[in-house]
Amino acid sequence: MPNLILLRHGQSQWNLDNRFTGWHDIDLTERGVAEARNAGRLLREHGFAVDVAFTSVLKRAIRTLWLALEELDRMWIPEHKDWRLNERHYGALTGLDKAETAQRYGDEQVHIWRRSYDTPPPPLADDDPRHPCRDPRYAGIDPSQLPGTESLELTLHRVLPCWESTIVPSLKDHTNVLIAAHGNSLRALVKHLDGLSGEAIMKVEIPTGQPLIYELADDLTVRGSRYLEG
Repeated sequence: MPNLILLRHGQSQWNLDNRFTGWHDIDLTERGVAEARNAGRLLREHGFAVDVAFTSVLKRAIRTLWLALEELDRMWIPEHKDWRLNERHYGALTGLDKAETAQRYGDEQVHIWRRSYDTPPPPLADDDPRHPCRDPRYAGIDPSQLPGTESLELTLHRVLPCWESTIVPSLKDHTNVLIAAHGNSLRALVKHLDGLSGEAIMKVEIPTGQPLIYELADDLTVRGSRYLEG
């Protein structure tokens, strides 16, 4: 029976600075590096020898994966980067201080943008230098697929094709599959795996650097899930 391991990246600099990050490519803090290494140690101590790994194309998730695999002594395993595992795109909020944004637009509006299931923030204009169509890492992707903003619902619509086309086949062939990604792309997977409603997923928060283990049956239905502690 396969195990799916979900790992949110360690603390990033913009997590620390309380800024909307989204697709901005910010790195880990020293604490984030320590969280990533600790995640790898927890997996090793609990006997999870990862067979294949997936991550986004953003460095905070990639570095988290590398550090965890280094602690596991599994840096040689197959590793797949996929933009569809990126964080939710925060549109025109990208880079803004969350507290200052709340002062400007009101706590209620910012709460809706951050935590609602189907309401995205204001979008980036196509000519905004922050738009992903202007980022070379997405040069080979149809521009119509690249978001200028996203809700969690839209993030799920992006993540699910990646899940079905690349991750599910790996789960059928391997024992332990690791996804090192982001709070909202992982929440989208949790919603799908646990069959949660849009309202229920709003209450789910995935902590940084703490492995979430899904024990799956051979048909990939969920038998149980738990965070590793230690």
